[in-house]
Amino acid sequence: MTATESGRALPAEETADDIADDAAPAPAPPVYPLLELADGVPQVVTSGHALTQAITAFAAGTGPVAIDAERASGYRYGQRCYLVQLRRHGAGSALIDPLACPDLSALDAVLAEAEWVLHAANQDLACLAEIGLRPRLLFDTELAARLAGHERVGLATMVEKVLGCRLDKGSSSADWSQRPLTPVMLRYAALDVEPLVELRDHLEGELDEQGKLGWALEEFAAVAAAPPALARIEPWRRTSGLHRIRQPQQLAGVRAMWEMRDEMARRRDIAPGRILSDAAIVDAVLKAPATPEELATVPPFNGRSLRRQVALWHSALAEAAGLPAEALPHPHGTSDGGPPPAHRWAERDPVAAGRLARARVAVGAIAQRHTLPVENLVEPAVIRRVAWSPPPRLSADHVGEVMRDYGAREWQIGLTAAALAASLTEQ
Repeated sequence: MTATESGRALPAEETADDIADDAAPAPAPPVYPLLELADGVPQVVTSGHALTQAITAFAAGTGPVAIDAERASGYRYGQRCYLVQLRRHGAGSALIDPLACPDLSALDAVLAEAEWVLHAANQDLACLAEIGLRPRLLFDTELAARLAGHERVGLATMVEKVLGCRLDKGSSSADWSQRPLTPVMLRYAALDVEPLVELRDHLEGELDEQGKLGWALEEFAAVAAAPPALARIEPWRRTSGLHRIRQPQQLAGVRAMWEMRDEMARRRDIAPGRILSDAAIVDAVLKAPATPEELATVPPFNGRSLRRQVALWHSALAEAAGLPAEALPHPHGTSDGGPPPAHRWAERDPVAAGRLARARVAVGAIAQRHTLPVENLVEPAVIRRVAWSPPPRLSADHVGEVMRDYGAREWQIGLTAAALAASLTEQ
């Protein structure tokens, strides 16, 4: 036995140095410097002349072009773009105001052959298309990070982890529809495109080293070629807290209030949630007030901003309450041709529920083996459709054809079709 100065007896294999190591505090996490702009904050493009100059500069630039867009979804109705940020080698950075320059098709033309680098491209492509910007060749750094096996893929996290710098995200929830935009907001916007090409190059190397670059290129091509998203059949069913609503008559009340709120928001160009929250809609329906006065006792309808509109909101509830049975919404929604919600399968078709469970296990194992998120390996909707209505012949080729019809990419089919076919076999 050995002894420490404190008199504690230690086993022969445990030394005082071991105790010191165990007691030592964990090392502090590294402190990364803030990312800085190489060229300073550019002037916002707000005129035709300035836009022409920017187009000329980007036409003369080389290599990929980093692009980002700022919306005001928490403040305004819809997903309109309120600022476009670009950066390219040889051109520097540009900030373009699409309120002053609503048609950027001329810029799109000079960038047609360039690779566009975006982070979480699906969030921005629709609003960019509205002002004439549509990538032909795309690299999505968020999607690339997911495929490379990174667990946290936000831009700030990836810049810190990969490039060793911190992004100032203080303006991430700002109202980008306001004018003028503050210097702090403009600096934030310019910083969002500053590191994108360098991040892209690093992630391309990771994917290539892991043998996943071909998969990523297929995914990027699919994102760039995807048609505009179809309007939802019953968008009011996305109301938060709708699971608390059980009866068709109550669902009609939610629908009526949601549609009234949506019309107000559209007319006033304001985010629907700033008029009335989803929680307030659900609470009002569950309270079932018989009169406007009763509704006025339900928060937030008893507040100053909504008190004057209580009669209007109550009229929506009253109209829904008077609907005949044939006009009431179905508890499980309108069919879009796909399978029912997965939680209903065991009741409606236990055999299909078994197929789905086995398919999920099979795909999950493949995703784990390749360090991929399951939803990026195969979209959950594809798995549900194949499990609900499998092809008559359960071979890898036939399952692959069905998956292809539902939009699965070739690399996804190659990795999963055989395992899915085996899991769909009756057991």
